[in-house]
Amino acid sequence: MKFLIDAQLPSRLARHLNDGGHDAIHTLDLPEQNRTTDAEISRVADVEDRIVISKDSDFRDSHLLNGSPARLLVVTTGNITNRDLLVLIDEHLDEVVAAFVGARLVEISGHDLSVLDED
Repeated sequence: MKFLIDAQLPSRLARHLNDGGHDAIHTLDLPEQNRTTDAEISRVADVEDRIVISKDSDFRDSHLLNGSPARLLVVTTGNITNRDLLVLIDEHLDEVVAAFVGARLVEISGHDLSVLDED
């Protein structure tokens, strides 16, 4: 699965997903790095068929109103350590991958995974 990790999440998450066999990039890998606009992040994700992973509610609003980004994983854990974030993603990664077979918007919060928008 292909992911694009937003700026407020650690670049370590992209490396972690890559180590697990996925294709993940972080906004730091983009030309404008963490200054990349949300619109450009969505454009890159859509063109490259990536799922945006973000804590930013603006992405959720844009997805629901405009369908962009086309696929989005929203992390709604509030403050969480990087280590705990990686553990949480690991706990739910198989479910996330399965959900995105037919979903466009998935939310992960604490120990719950919710599919909010399906094809």
